[in-house]
Amino acid sequence: MGRNDMPRVIAAFLDSGIGWFLARLVLTFVFWSAGLGHLAEFEGSAAELASLGLRPAGLLNIVLIATLLIGSLLILLDRWLWLGCGILSGFLVVAIVLAHPFWTMQEPARTPHFRVAMEHISLIGGFMVCAVAGRLRGLKR
Repeated sequence: MGRNDMPRVIAAFLDSGIGWFLARLVLTFVFWSAGLGHLAEFEGSAAELASLGLRPAGLLNIVLIATLLIGSLLILLDRWLWLGCGILSGFLVVAIVLAHPFWTMQEPARTPHFRVAMEHISLIGGFMVCAVAGRLRGLKR
């Protein structure tokens, strides 16, 4: 087996529709589950936004829920996947700036917020890879 060879069973899974769907489901899990959680606990979610100084909290909570669910749905349905990836990546950038501005903090708060920001950046990379994979899958059809 060469450096880039992949076992057939793994290649078959990755090429399959179920493999492609499961990859998108796992990638978006944190977003659609958070959207549903914010919807189920609407008042608590709005209070959290208000604690960050975001007003009007109720309206912004609706925007938050819509962003998380619509972005996830576009990816899961594999329709305008690139747009869903962009929506959720944009959300992550805004979340870093509004909720995790580690560059404005002192220790001990700085390090945990820095780590969350780095995780957000890695997820943005995952969405970039998802958009590339979706485009390549579309070209293969």
